[in-house]
Amino acid sequence: MTDKPGIHAKLKYQPTFGVRLESGGAWFSVMSRSAVAMRILFYDRPSDAQPSSIVNFDPQSDRWGDVWSLFVPGIGPGALYHLQADGPNAPEQGHRFDGKARLIDPYARALAGDFLTPVDGVLNPPKCVVVDDEFDWEGDKPLGRPLAETVIYEMHVRGFTESETSAVRRPGTYLGLTEKIPYLQALGVTAVELMPVHEFPILGADGLEPIRPNYWGYDPMAFFAPHRGFASSQEPGAQVREFKEMVRELHAAGIEVILDVVFNHTCEGNKFGPTLSFKGLENSAYYILKEGGKYENYSGCGNALNANHPVVREMILDCLRSWVINYHVDGFRFDLASILNRGRDGEAIKPCSPLVEAIGDDPILSSVKLIAEAWDADGLYQVGGFGPTPWAEWNGKFRDDMRCFWKGDSHKTGAFATRLAGSSDLFKWNGRNPFHSVNFITSHDGFSLNDLVSYNEKHNEANLEGNRDGENNNYSYNYGEEGPSGRPEIEATRLRQIKNMLTSLFLSQGVPMLRMGDEYRHTQDGNNNVYCQDNPLSWFDWQCLSETPGLFRFCKSLINFRLTEPTLRRRDFLSGHSVEGSELPEASWYGPLGEDADWDSGERCLTCLLGASHEREDEERPNHHILFMTNVTDKTHEFLLPSPAIGFDWRKFIDTGAPEPNDIFPSPSLNGPIFPLDDSLRLTARRSVVYVAQDVR
Repeated sequence: MTDKPGIHAKLKYQPTFGVRLESGGAWFSVMSRSAVAMRILFYDRPSDAQPSSIVNFDPQSDRWGDVWSLFVPGIGPGALYHLQADGPNAPEQGHRFDGKARLIDPYARALAGDFLTPVDGVLNPPKCVVVDDEFDWEGDKPLGRPLAETVIYEMHVRGFTESETSAVRRPGTYLGLTEKIPYLQALGVTAVELMPVHEFPILGADGLEPIRPNYWGYDPMAFFAPHRGFASSQEPGAQVREFKEMVRELHAAGIEVILDVVFNHTCEGNKFGPTLSFKGLENSAYYILKEGGKYENYSGCGNALNANHPVVREMILDCLRSWVINYHVDGFRFDLASILNRGRDGEAIKPCSPLVEAIGDDPILSSVKLIAEAWDADGLYQVGGFGPTPWAEWNGKFRDDMRCFWKGDSHKTGAFATRLAGSSDLFKWNGRNPFHSVNFITSHDGFSLNDLVSYNEKHNEANLEGNRDGENNNYSYNYGEEGPSGRPEIEATRLRQIKNMLTSLFLSQGVPMLRMGDEYRHTQDGNNNVYCQDNPLSWFDWQCLSETPGLFRFCKSLINFRLTEPTLRRRDFLSGHSVEGSELPEASWYGPLGEDADWDSGERCLTCLLGASHEREDEERPNHHILFMTNVTDKTHEFLLPSPAIGFDWRKFIDTGAPEPNDIFPSPSLNGPIFPLDDSLRLTARRSVVYVAQDVR
């Protein structure tokens, strides 16, 4: 008896706008209120500069309100086209129509080719591709892993395998990534968060190689379309099939796919930027404009998408549903998401905008992971207050407080404890949970973990912007020498600090996110803004990985412990009181000598005691109490076992100051050394230890 195909294999999402294939041809639909004429330009090949045919919409019979819709016979999958619209060109009134401009359909499902150098003065962007959604999903369906049980790996599709050291058959592509799925499984992550995969320009708008190439992809050109530059085949539309193959194979390996989406601006830029799509169809609807038609710039990239205009709001919802239903993705991370909480006048909408509320309540979208980068480039900072459940957020305060604590800044112990416990100060007040905090110490934007402990200052000269770009306030420390060091004591301190921060990340309540390459000490030579570095500075170095097996083992063991230890994945915020039936409180805090923690003393040593969770996931494997002792000073300190912890069989799990392989014991309850019999431990400078004890309830 064979399984019947489920709804996930058959369901397709077709928005109102864009192209809809039907027997004998295709419907083309586009929105424009102010256009007076609309055309479709068809091409035979992606490299063609001139259309092979032009089809005009009839304003009388092919327009209903602001919707232009036309059936074109003989059009099928693979057809190439642009839109073209006539209308007023009055920038001071918000209109930027250009009757000669070739326009990308805002709902285009794929693009082909690249910008062609204009020989007639007319910009020629990549062609839109008519796409057929037929695909054999082989029974694939959403994995549905709870957010609380998720470990995220932030990565770049091209950068993961582009290096020749990757030894894959199709480097830098979706299919190249699938060749490295066994590595992701070995590391133990449960989800990959892919930096932008929707279409962005590869070359400049003039068709020439830009001075600073667009590597990261935070410059959207077509929101519905997988990036053609990550496909191994040059066939128009091949990226659609290859992206789906990648998702299917990741799902088969138990790994979810989260997309980093950029609904805050487009690559059309400000008044000096090109007219590629939205500007030439209804500029005043798609962008937030100031008086006189000038562009607001909450994104720092020249314009700001008018996300709460009804037309744009519908487009964003359509786009998200398309990625979930047609591509089976498991969630989204929204770049500069606070722009989604700005109204059509640019002012912040509180407590949240109609769009943010609609996404969270949508029958399809509410079932996937929704993660906001809850700030924008104009100072709107909403961490902890971006939106209601089910929205989670990148916790920027976790990043900063963890960095400052381990750097040794004074009076950061209380902040460290709050972040370790799940950031209740940020998320509890509006009814959310610890797992709504996505915790990270590094991300694509900023120093790598290695560089965080190797540089006091950014070194972005390679970006050719005079080292003016990138964040200046990094909370980093080089421990005695800027950059690579040949002094063993400095290198030992740096490695210890890396392990300290990784330990804090994976032992914290919330959802941990690991940056690609941090598991082997990837360096960017002090560059904290590699957005334009499509070269080994950014690429994953598989040779370096093979040379640092100890740190990979450390990360892998931490991830495995987290995923098998419900004590670290609480659904509710930790209580400092004893819980009925528990041997220990859920959380208690102590100074180094076992006394109650004094949050006002400036003490930089701390003991955290976590009582085992009541939840049983495996009857054969007991839950554990966890003892976490930290010394962030530059001196040795004595630590005493707090009185509630005396009498337990504490076994060492982590010692960041010990040489490999004694820095971590993957089976702590079985083979880790016992806590000293005199209940006293001397911790040298910048060192932490973790002990575990079985819950005998």
